[in-house]
Amino acid sequence: MWRNYLTVGLRALAKNRTYAFINIVGLAIGLAACLLILLYVRYEHSYDGWMKDADQAFQLQSYHSADDLGGEEQNLQLSAIVAARALAKDFPQVENVVFVRSFSPVIIQDGQASQIDDLRMVVGNLFDILQVPFVRGDPRTALGDSHSLVLSESEAKRRFGDADPIGKTLTIVDNAGDVDYRVTGVFRDIPKNSSFSASMVARFDPEVQFADRVQVMTRWDSQQGWNYVKLRKGADADAINAQLAAWEKRNIPDQVVNGEVTNSGDTQDFGLVNIRDVHLGKAQQYGMTPGNDRTTVVTFAVIALLVLGMACVNFTNLATARASQRAREVALRKVLGATRRQLIAQFMGESILLAAIAMVAALTLVELTLPAFNAFLDADIALGYFGADGIWLPAVVLVLLVGVAGGLYPAFYLSRFQPGAILKANRSAADTQGSGRLRNALVVLQFSISIGLIVCTSVIYAQTLHARTLDAGYRRDGLLQVKNLTFKGVSPAQSQALVERIRRLPGVEAAARTQIAISPDGNSTADYFLPGSASSIALGTYGVETGFFKAMGMKLLAGRVFSDAQGKDDATTPYPVDLAAERALAVRGINVVITETAAARLGFDSPQEAIGKQMRGTLTVPEVGLIPCTIVGVVSDARFRSLREPIQPIVYVMQKVGFAQIAVRYAGAAPSEVRERIRRVWDEVVPLVPFEADFADDLVRGQYEREIARGQLFAAFAVLTVVIGCLGLFGLAAFTAERRTKEIGIRKVLGARTRDIVRLLVWQFSRPVLIANLIAWPVAWWVMRDWLNGFDTRIALTPTPFVAAGLLALIVALATIASHALRVARTNPVHALRYE
Repeated sequence: MWRNYLTVGLRALAKNRTYAFINIVGLAIGLAACLLILLYVRYEHSYDGWMKDADQAFQLQSYHSADDLGGEEQNLQLSAIVAARALAKDFPQVENVVFVRSFSPVIIQDGQASQIDDLRMVVGNLFDILQVPFVRGDPRTALGDSHSLVLSESEAKRRFGDADPIGKTLTIVDNAGDVDYRVTGVFRDIPKNSSFSASMVARFDPEVQFADRVQVMTRWDSQQGWNYVKLRKGADADAINAQLAAWEKRNIPDQVVNGEVTNSGDTQDFGLVNIRDVHLGKAQQYGMTPGNDRTTVVTFAVIALLVLGMACVNFTNLATARASQRAREVALRKVLGATRRQLIAQFMGESILLAAIAMVAALTLVELTLPAFNAFLDADIALGYFGADGIWLPAVVLVLLVGVAGGLYPAFYLSRFQPGAILKANRSAADTQGSGRLRNALVVLQFSISIGLIVCTSVIYAQTLHARTLDAGYRRDGLLQVKNLTFKGVSPAQSQALVERIRRLPGVEAAARTQIAISPDGNSTADYFLPGSASSIALGTYGVETGFFKAMGMKLLAGRVFSDAQGKDDATTPYPVDLAAERALAVRGINVVITETAAARLGFDSPQEAIGKQMRGTLTVPEVGLIPCTIVGVVSDARFRSLREPIQPIVYVMQKVGFAQIAVRYAGAAPSEVRERIRRVWDEVVPLVPFEADFADDLVRGQYEREIARGQLFAAFAVLTVVIGCLGLFGLAAFTAERRTKEIGIRKVLGARTRDIVRLLVWQFSRPVLIANLIAWPVAWWVMRDWLNGFDTRIALTPTPFVAAGLLALIVALATIASHALRVARTNPVHALRYE
């Protein structure tokens, strides 16, 4: 019996190749998209799950309110060293804690210097917590002392080839000077589905190598790295997290400045997050690897299911339309003794057979597109058919679900034809009441999804373009940002010589060193007190050099900018900290330049009103107290960070040491030529430090990689939905034209013109598309409004993208059915009337 069903099903598909092609192609596209997204969702949830004892490994994260960070709310994967130490002291459930800092130092090997971007300096044995497999050495003892170094397998291969690296020496140029490290182990390359990344891991002694930043060791509001925590087996992390609020109050000391008592615990919270939940967790700032959020993952999973649903809708639509051509077949089978149950089984079998054929085509598409998909996501998604992560079971389940979902209604619809009514009327076709309305409703659903995705794609693209072209308060064109000034190999004298030589280069209009730049890696704030006020105001505070505002192209709104001729402008003090010099500075006071937002936050009604006003700030060590500051200038706000973050109110302080980068303004020369001239000067002044420089446009573009990628994925899904919708529309138009051949012939005999017939058919298929707009527009508006609310500045949701999406869908639909409409309208009525 089943072999008979299979034979009949194959013959039915072969008999109508157009129907089979449309359904198989549509289902294959839908299934391929669904499989890819299922692989993507599983991959996103697999982060760090490969790690042994991952259930015991946690990251201590810190969450900061806006007031704590000068106007910026931040959820950080970073936390203070002192926080993890206090956690280990107070909670017996904690078995081990390890502090990790990121470093991009110069590595000297055999006298040759090179830079590495992902060296992790650790305090303790990290591999006791993050149990990464080792190729050479013992992970339990590899980081036994502060001169131990372990390499990733690929880094060991790159540096030592096939030779055994154990015992070899590499020199790291650290803050403490040139430190020799001995290679004690080699670990397997960390997979891309990990929130931790490293090509080198070295142990260091913070008491020695953090000697230049002793305050970091005890400050709760200073986050210099990541804290990883190992809990004892059976320990409940949720129970610990529930106690952290009280733990903060016991451990974080009050600070008294200018009579004001503050506690960083009031604006800072902590949380232990399992290593497997970091990638999709709450804290997405300052992670080692790019994170994601569950909403995005769920969104794409839903969209993939919608694409698959559209393919199923196509099947249902075409099956019910085609059912009218199988009326006599059903009637004859019933006359010959077939039961309704047998007919349902036959038609369901045909549906599942078609879904199985489409699945084979879909798996082929997945195999072909997976490399490009991986490259786009920078992932290592693998397609395996068997085993724990095999795809065969989901594929079989999808075939059954799609086959049943797509064939359920047609099977019951076909099987209920009454043979007497069909054969008595001598009809080869039949249509049940309401089937046309069902098909129209399904077409409306399909194009609602297509139009909605087109709208979302348009809004995401427009917002991303707006973010990249918005006036950021500085001139992006002609701006180059040079990094690596903080390396140990760059002395203050070399840094000064470097910027002076860059200023003299042809094509360079201005150059200045700065602590703040585009896409900054950190955040620096200080508390300021206005005269007569005991309440502080937190503002971002960064040191800059004379000429910074010209180099950045920032507008002066009131007062003046810094000048070397004004002695009080200079806030430079010796480094390391010299208390005598700091106290002298506190007596003398300094001049500062603030931004427009900072002036407003300080309570001034206009930039001009702020000029000459006094305030005092926590700009030095607590022993010195507050530094008197006089506001001499107000400049435009500068958006250094992403548009997702609010503009930080900033106080600029002029100094001559302690800079991280150089802002270079150039004109009248090719960008690549200017960059090469600067590189040559760099190599002459600091030959042992790698040269790194980026153009402002590239840095800003990098801030929105996530939005650009999301927009591209939405665009890809929108194209898929339009293609699947048009495939279904094409098939429906073909069957409708065939079913109405006699009607059209009669209309032409009675005087209808070709354009009248075309208009009749076009209007029939245009109505569902027009109705689809009424459903898609409010849904897309609600989704995009919620997404845009995540930006500090956003575009307005105007009718333009909605109307454009509706028109585009209508044009595509009309183009799809136009050929059928014209062909049928031009048919000789004599042939049409002889049709039946």
